[in-house]
Amino acid sequence: MSAVNLGIPPVPPPALAPRRATRKIMVGPVAVGGGAPVSVQSMTTTLTADINATLQQIAALATAGCQIVRVAVPSADDVEALPAIARKSPIPVIADIHFQPRYVFAAIDAGCAAVRVNPGNIKKFDDKVGEIARAAAAAGTPIRIGVNAGSLDRRLLDKYGKPTAEALVESALWECSLFEEHGFHDIKISVKHNDPVVMIRAYRQLAEQCDYPLHLGVTEAGPAFQGTVKSAVAFGALLAEGIGDTIRVSLSAPPVEEVKVGQAILESLGLRERGLEIVSCPSCGRAQVDVYTLAEQVTAALDGFPVPLRVAVMGCVVNGPGEAREADLGVASGNGKGQIFVKGEVIKTVPESQIVETLVEEALRLADSMGADLPADLRDLVPGPRVTVH
Repeated sequence: MSAVNLGIPPVPPPALAPRRATRKIMVGPVAVGGGAPVSVQSMTTTLTADINATLQQIAALATAGCQIVRVAVPSADDVEALPAIARKSPIPVIADIHFQPRYVFAAIDAGCAAVRVNPGNIKKFDDKVGEIARAAAAAGTPIRIGVNAGSLDRRLLDKYGKPTAEALVESALWECSLFEEHGFHDIKISVKHNDPVVMIRAYRQLAEQCDYPLHLGVTEAGPAFQGTVKSAVAFGALLAEGIGDTIRVSLSAPPVEEVKVGQAILESLGLRERGLEIVSCPSCGRAQVDVYTLAEQVTAALDGFPVPLRVAVMGCVVNGPGEAREADLGVASGNGKGQIFVKGEVIKTVPESQIVETLVEEALRLADSMGADLPADLRDLVPGPRVTVH
């Protein structure tokens, strides 16, 4: 009897479209566009004039994996703080300028890695472009043309009636053309909107009409849950099409949370090496363990683990063993016990009360066997030879 063709291709197709070809700019040491990995950004919430507080928050963001940070510059006091912040920051600093063209020159002089300008807010911006282009070119400072739905140029609002995708794109390309007239092309663009559908349309149109690298963002995305969903939907749609070179998740939440969400989005799309990934079932009437609590306990116990691991936390014998075998490390729970899997093999069965402790031990063994450079406090915890428990 001949085999039935199930329509499954012999080689799985790539999950994502090829990355859009763009110019490459350098934001300090971080490459953006031109095939460089998609970078994660955030923005400080401190008063920029408070140098110590701002640097402390930047350090926390860098530790969380942020690669580029933006600081608001609405006042002269903030401008005065820029040289110290730019010099001491562990990651490139972008100065965010909205209302004063002269602050753009000050940010360039301060050594900021890039400057973001919002043409809709900066009065008399157009007749300053030549000076800005010359100063930025001399310093090797990229410019981000940052168009927001909430601050679109009045001329375009009158033309389109509201901040449509077409209005955002026209604004961005018009301002880029002003820089291009002066031979300046060290530019990246953002066209942000609070509606993911409008935002996606705008970036798609922009991607077809220019080769500048694009900074993705859903502006005013909302509180953590809503903003995460909006950003994941919008970024996922665009990045899956190869559109987007750097991202910022805008949340009404501490900026470190923005970085975590941004990294998780990239990891989910295969655009960044996965860190700790917990695969856990949603629970159902078959579950013989409190999966919610167990998954939370495992996540907390392995938080910040320095080696990429996929850990399966499963609550029954239906999907549990299969999912656990596919993970680096896993547990299939039931009847007060947990079968512990390492690289697809059952290595022991332990009481439910020892599941978390055992998973941590095995994670450390895995990391040690991979030659991971564990911090001293974790290296001291690497267990000795495995003891089998049935």
